[in-house]
Amino acid sequence: MTDYRNVPLDFPRGFLIGSATASYQVEGAAHEDGRTPSIWDTFSHTPGRIWNNDTGDVACDHYHRLEEDLDLMARLGLEAYRFSISWSRVLPGAGGVVNPAGIDFYSRLVDGLRARGIRPIATLYHWDLPQELEDAGGWPNRDTAYRFAEYAARTVEHLGDRVDTWSTLNEPWCAAYLGYGSGAHAPGRTNGADALAAVHHLNLAHGLAVPEIRREATNDPEVSVTLNFHVPRGEKEAGVLVDALANRAFTGPMLRGRYDDDLQEATRSVTDWSFVKDGDLEQTKQDIDVLGVNYYSTVTVRTWDGTSEKVMNDGHKNVGGSPWPGLDDIEFLPQDGPYTDMGWNIAPDGLEELLLSLSAQFPDQPLMITENGAAFPDVVTETENGPRVHDEQRTDYLARHFAAAKRAIDQGVDLRGYLVWSLLDNFEWGYGYSKRFGIVRVNYETGERTVKDSALWVSEAIARKNG
Repeated sequence: MTDYRNVPLDFPRGFLIGSATASYQVEGAAHEDGRTPSIWDTFSHTPGRIWNNDTGDVACDHYHRLEEDLDLMARLGLEAYRFSISWSRVLPGAGGVVNPAGIDFYSRLVDGLRARGIRPIATLYHWDLPQELEDAGGWPNRDTAYRFAEYAARTVEHLGDRVDTWSTLNEPWCAAYLGYGSGAHAPGRTNGADALAAVHHLNLAHGLAVPEIRREATNDPEVSVTLNFHVPRGEKEAGVLVDALANRAFTGPMLRGRYDDDLQEATRSVTDWSFVKDGDLEQTKQDIDVLGVNYYSTVTVRTWDGTSEKVMNDGHKNVGGSPWPGLDDIEFLPQDGPYTDMGWNIAPDGLEELLLSLSAQFPDQPLMITENGAAFPDVVTETENGPRVHDEQRTDYLARHFAAAKRAIDQGVDLRGYLVWSLLDNFEWGYGYSKRFGIVRVNYETGERTVKDSALWVSEAIARKNG
């Protein structure tokens, strides 16, 4: 058994270490400066959808505390900051006219990062689809992919001289399967066929947006997409099907220009895949400069016997629907601990395994860890120097996963960086404000930021790398 606590973390100087957030989770100012509702505004304001009926109306108030948060990143020595852009803040009502106040916020963010020597990494879509587009059918509607390409072009037109990396989508697995299959995420629909149509149209949106980014950008940025990967363990046959639906449904069309036969066969009872049109798979396959890798835990799967009570310990909030269309005979087993506050198992070896697997599948594709982190119930200690958060569990979690990344690099994986999730405690989607992922604590009543010990550990890791 590998001990991930005794690995020298001597990363190369060019290896980027930073942190990440998402627009709806941190910005607040939901009704200000021309921003119109997204599906997460609608969803969070629907009673019973979110724990404690929390919403992202204020969140971390990052919109108004921008300079404070930029200074905080600089004090920590972050080398990169991955943020997402609110589509409905830039193009209110999903229209075609750029909102000056909205684009100005992101312009100030990018300029502030660059002035502090922090590399801006912008994600165009982190799940907050304009409500008007959901009303027109959402991601199961093919037109949404073309509207996304237009939004990408207009955004990059205004910011494309200063952003170092553009990521088209964040975790389209969640957007499709949790949004349209399980109902746990916005817009809260529970239709397997819609979920699979959404999968394809998100892939198509990526394929349409990449050329627009390259056309509009003037500073030769890197272009990326961010995928959350499932690492299946347990029964091999069941694991292959989970890999098909969770991972290859996106890497196949994006990196190989195909949907694998086993994916289509497994889902044939749900959809006939007629939403895939001639030429689509040539469009979805685009050369990208770096593949974003999000990792938190593993899953253990086996074929359900059809008679015993089915176990669905897949790590996702259960509200009645299924995020696994076509895999009705697969069950997800409880895993050995320890666990984070999300109930997810802590398995740094899973990250190493994933990075090695991706490197073997796509040997010429550079990778970057774009999200990894852990939620724990922090305790605030008052000291004579102010509040402190001694989050030993999160610090240990990060140290062990950084070690897994370093072991992968030592085995030849082309890994370019590591972005910790998350910079700030924030609105954790269906769990509201009950789960804290931040390396910086946010007092949701006052907005006060408190640097946790985990943030100091990240800062020291950066200093050690560059020392």
